[in-house]
Amino acid sequence: MSPDYLAALLIGLLGSSHCLVMCGGIASALQLSVPAERRHSGYTYPLLLSAGRLTTYSLFGALVGYFGLTAMQLAGASMLWLRLLAGVLLVAMALYIARLWFGLTQLERLGQKLWQRVQPCTKALLPLDSATKAYRYGLLWGFLPCGLVYSTLSWSLASGSPWHGALLMLSFGLGTLPAILAVGGAAQLLRQLKSALWFRYSTAAILAIYGIYTIWLALQRLVF
Repeated sequence: MSPDYLAALLIGLLGSSHCLVMCGGIASALQLSVPAERRHSGYTYPLLLSAGRLTTYSLFGALVGYFGLTAMQLAGASMLWLRLLAGVLLVAMALYIARLWFGLTQLERLGQKLWQRVQPCTKALLPLDSATKAYRYGLLWGFLPCGLVYSTLSWSLASGSPWHGALLMLSFGLGTLPAILAVGGAAQLLRQLKSALWFRYSTAAILAIYGIYTIWLALQRLVF
């Protein structure tokens, strides 16, 4: 697996403490909207919801990846500039995960107007009394404004291809699954682990080192 995809998976896993705040309540409420006679299906409906969400993330990743590639080709600029941007964004996300800088959350404002248009469509899908409704709701859930999602999308913009952009967002989405699906003691354990300073700082340091390495490689090729 590409180091980029591993890094995106790690960002989703470690940054999902933000997802627990924003999406945990939504996930719980949606689970309660499933008719009682269908709740015996266990993780089926939560997984369908997340499958829809990850589909939207991947489509967005492919779209912005294509846009980034096309823009650089039209400008006649080197793709290394996109790689440089990707490294900068990785460092920014590492600072977010370490809780040293929260500037990325300001990106959530960018999606508020879009979400205001999408949200009314979700009401027509409730209650979630079929697998199709659950998946379709998940597709719309993927539009929920989230600074970390938008930051990873920015990284997808710098990926240089639709395929790479889609896989980055898919990897990120997969990383958020444990936080969204965990319940009870498992959720509490996950929160405690992410709150541990040694865990947060060490994993943020890994991302920062990879980001700095990415920047160094891009600059080396641009300069020399």
